[in-house]
Amino acid sequence: MDYNNILFSVEEGVATITFNRPKALNAMNSETMAELQAAVNACNNDEAIKALVLTGAGDKAFVAGADISQMQDLRPQEALAFMELGQETLRRMETMPKPVIAAVNGFALGGGTEIALACDIRFASENAAFGQPEILIGVIPGWGGTQRLPRIVGMGRAKELILSGGRIDAQRAYEIGLVNRVFPADQLLPETLKFARKLAGMPGFAVKMAKHAVNFGCDQALESACRLEAECCAQCFSTDDQKEGMKAFLEKRKPAFTGR
Repeated sequence: MDYNNILFSVEEGVATITFNRPKALNAMNSETMAELQAAVNACNNDEAIKALVLTGAGDKAFVAGADISQMQDLRPQEALAFMELGQETLRRMETMPKPVIAAVNGFALGGGTEIALACDIRFASENAAFGQPEILIGVIPGWGGTQRLPRIVGMGRAKELILSGGRIDAQRAYEIGLVNRVFPADQLLPETLKFARKLAGMPGFAVKMAKHAVNFGCDQALESACRLEAECCAQCFSTDDQKEGMKAFLEKRKPAFTGR
């Protein structure tokens, strides 16, 4: 697929998707979301890709939100199709068996926050800002914000942001658990890629099982979730990486994982 609104590259087993509409602060229109979906599918299907990083072009925005100029005249059925495209894409990214890391390098508002929420790990620059301002234009989040945000930061904090249309800076996002780490702007992408390469070097099947257990166990009853965890752990014993990892531990050496 030809990409007009994103940049897609792969290096050392790490794919990078860069939202590339800097004049629009990387706002998401339907074309950009379709390109994101195609790129996520490409990452999922390429065995050489072990991790994915998302970031924004320019120094002002990760994704400033959905493109209001495209949305303002949508009829309800058209709006629903746009919401479904976004939800399907973000769910595919959230559940893909590879780690996904957001490098939030500026404004991540509305849909930008929702994209970050669907990532496994969120790093932010000191000048990043997060928020769900949809209510200020007469709508509500439509790409999972009302569901993922309370699961990550708690019901009260999520309602505070969603109902008021407020925004928070990177430090506050870190304090409430919305982001994992905050870096100076010039260190954000290098540090994110460094961490992504570390994850890319992990035993791939174990990473897949760990992500699956967390994603699909967290909303189950504890007994069922622990059973899921046990089954996922047991499946790891079918891999060469499990044999190598335990052998290396006993021999007091660094393991040489092969992804098999």
